[in-house]
Amino acid sequence: MSLTKEELQGLVRNRLAKRLFVVVSNREPYIHNFAVDEIRCQVPASGLTVALDPVMRACGGIWIAHGSGSADKAVVDEKDHVAVPPDGPCYTLRRIWLTKEEEEGYYLGFSNEALWPLCHIAYTPPAFDEADWNTYQKVNRLFAEAVVDEVGNSDAVIFIQDYHLALVSRFIKQRNPRLVTAQFWHIPWPNPEAFRICPWGKELLHGLLGNDLLGFHIKYHCDNFLDTVRLLIEARVDPERSLVACGGKTTLVRPYPISVDFHRIAQEASGPEVLKQMEEIRQRWDIDDKFVGIGIDRLDYTKGIPHRLRALDKFFAKHPEYNGRVVFFQLGEPSRIHIKKYKELNAEIDDLVEEINWKYESDDWKPIILLKEHLPPPTLLAFNRLAHFCIVSSLHDGMNLVAKEFVSSRIDEDGVLILSRFTGAARELTEALLINPYATDEFADAVRAAIEMPPEQRQSRMKKLRQTVAQNNIYRWAGDIISQLAEL
Repeated sequence: MSLTKEELQGLVRNRLAKRLFVVVSNREPYIHNFAVDEIRCQVPASGLTVALDPVMRACGGIWIAHGSGSADKAVVDEKDHVAVPPDGPCYTLRRIWLTKEEEEGYYLGFSNEALWPLCHIAYTPPAFDEADWNTYQKVNRLFAEAVVDEVGNSDAVIFIQDYHLALVSRFIKQRNPRLVTAQFWHIPWPNPEAFRICPWGKELLHGLLGNDLLGFHIKYHCDNFLDTVRLLIEARVDPERSLVACGGKTTLVRPYPISVDFHRIAQEASGPEVLKQMEEIRQRWDIDDKFVGIGIDRLDYTKGIPHRLRALDKFFAKHPEYNGRVVFFQLGEPSRIHIKKYKELNAEIDDLVEEINWKYESDDWKPIILLKEHLPPPTLLAFNRLAHFCIVSSLHDGMNLVAKEFVSSRIDEDGVLILSRFTGAARELTEALLINPYATDEFADAVRAAIEMPPEQRQSRMKKLRQTVAQNNIYRWAGDIISQLAEL
């Protein structure tokens, strides 16, 4: 059963009573940057923050995050607070400041060169550096101290996000054991054989088991975590009740498939700014008589962008009758560009796009249009609405909210979602065309199937997809977690 924003607010009032609700994440939901002679507020390209912002709008409370914008310090008060969202403040953002060295060791180093590849089966080996691990511990302690400082003597529920902050709950409990902590792990959890190569795996497990509740997207990831705990540390694992007893405390481990604010996205997709952007896109690229495909991703090696481009290459080679008739927009914001693997990925994408366009382009047509820049939400919604098909080709993904955002934006109940089987979203969005991104020919055939699918079949599939996302929306996700926390 779906949940509305108002129903979530009622649930928070009833179940959490007067407890303060605190979200903790590395990335902030709003970034302030200097732009010539003004300060602009930007929403980052992050599935986590896009998903959690509507929850905080409903619940209120405090969101603690790293302040990374060039103007972030200019807009906070003496307590490092700023009220957000800017268009109608309803919760407080508390910013934490990190030095360049801390950011490099904690975020670029241990979080994204060690934990990220460790947890994603994308055949990129993790790099473990003891200095990065030490910085990761230091920064996790900084976040924990900020939580304790914000909460003071209040009763509070602390909701920690993701792999950047695996030690925070343990540090919080050392300072204030009365606090209830939950953590949601937004990426996959690997099998024990993959995880055991981490030199500090036991410390990470003990850190996560400081939580009263630990959530993953799907049961498979919960089972992997329980197996990892059972094999690597001294703990009592109860797979039937999905809990772990360790060091005198018990942690519940549960699956909670994250989602999006379906009705808000649908409403915004019909707004005048999106309609304006749709017309500008049509005119700029002359696509009225074309089949339009889109991919919207952070430029990350787990998203399978090169695999997607090779499948499109194969599609044009196998079906030359579509040359001049299909345009694919790859929209991607560069990410973690200081890490070598990401630099190599950017270069590979550039080379593939250039090669494919060189092979097939004509005087007035290019098959692939690559836009490597930050695009505002109305522009992304416009591309979603114009697309005949959307490709999500992740090699491994905890959930993938791009797929759910595409479905939510299709107020015309049309369009085809081509979705990797290796996403958590594939468990729910079964009316998509499910593909193995490594199987290039199968992938290319799915592109053709999406283009040639009869209108009634497209609409029937999209209608069912929209029903699924509408029912399992972000408020239901938050409500399930808050209800479980209230029982604790």
